Amino acid sequence: MRNKRTTPRSGTARRTRLLAVGTGLLAAAAFAAPTAHAAPAPHTFSAAELGKADTAVRAADVPGTAWAVDAKAHKVLVTVDSTVSRAEINKIEKTAGAMAGALEIRHTPGTFKKLISGGDAIYGGQYRCSLGFNVQDNSGNYYFLTAGHCGRVAGTWYADGSHFTTLGTTQDYSFPGNDYALVKYTNSSIYHPGTVGGQDITRAATPSVGTTVYRRGSTTGTHSGTVTALNATVNYGSDGIVYGLIQTNVCAEGGDSGGPLYAGTTAYGLTSGGSGDCTSGGTTFFQPVTEALNAYGVHVY
Repeated sequence: MRNKRTTPRSGTARRTRLLAVGTGLLAAAAFAAPTAHAAPAPHTFSAAELGKADTAVRAADVPGTAWAVDAKAHKVLVTVDSTVSRAEINKIEKTAGAMAGALEIRHTPGTFKKLISGGDAIYGGQYRCSLGFNVQDNSGNYYFLTAGHCGRVAGTWYADGSHFTTLGTTQDYSFPGNDYALVKYTNSSIYHPGTVGGQDITRAATPSVGTTVYRRGSTTGTHSGTVTALNATVNYGSDGIVYGLIQTNVCAEGGDSGGPLYAGTTAYGLTSGGSGDCTSGGTTFFQPVTEALNAYGVHVY
């Protein structure tokens, strides 16, 4: 038995078949054609628009927030701690209005706070902080830098919790707004080398985003991380707002306030505050040391 093969019986059937094939080709072509309603390219925010977004975040005045302009990404990076609610984030975005698209919200564990507590290292009143950098003026007088919120709470600083060995007296502090203080050594028997631990410090500078940095503090010792933003603003709630900070992913805890941020022989900053801890990690902010040095007319050595 021969295999059967079906063939068109008439010209009409053949035309119908060709028409169907042609229609299929037209349909495929139509499907491949670009749509007239394609999504527009994302808006790139200008420096002026980023400035407006930055101002809007400040105007929203939500405690537990920190923010910085990322000019490379054309965004305002807004970091919120665990106390910030969805309603408060909505408030920030509503305040930003047309600039809300420029905001990039990031969450961090813990609560933004000044890192000050009772313990050891440098003591003033009932508080413990950390010494930042030993510095000197052009007349040869010796001082050390620490956090401004530490300088605000104590006029005299000691090397021990019993307040037996005096280090010096607070000459000036700036907090909030800034976060630095200058303490003059009054005890000539105290040795004050220009080092951080065993690391000699010979210069001061501003780091770049992505720079590997080290922080040393009286509570947690030495930890490292990277700079994630510059010129950051942090809202400490009732304690006020501090501007122009170095933002990092280096951990810190209470009592580390005022401690140094550095890399190699270069001084970068003074520990201001942040969230998290050295077990789970966190976000920490630093007062640029160059600003404090310029304000007081002193230098590292």
